[in-house]
Amino acid sequence: MTAGSIWHYLAANGATSVAKLVKELPEEEKVIQRSIGWLAQEDKITLSIIDRAETIALKE
Repeated sequence: MTAGSIWHYLAANGATSVAKLVKELPEEEKVIQRSIGWLAQEDKITLSIIDRAETIALKE
C-alpha cells in the first residue's frame, strides 16, 4: 500500500520534498501523488513550500 510506504518513509526520514519521495519510492509518481492526496484528506500529513520545493511531513 503506497500510503503506508509514504507514512513509513516520512516516519523514518522526516520531512522531505515530494520530488525526492517520488525518486525514493518504487511506485509510479501518479500512484504516489494519489496516496499523498489521501493522506492529506485523512489529515495525516502537512504539505508546505520550503525553498520553492513542495515538502511533505507527518502531522505531529
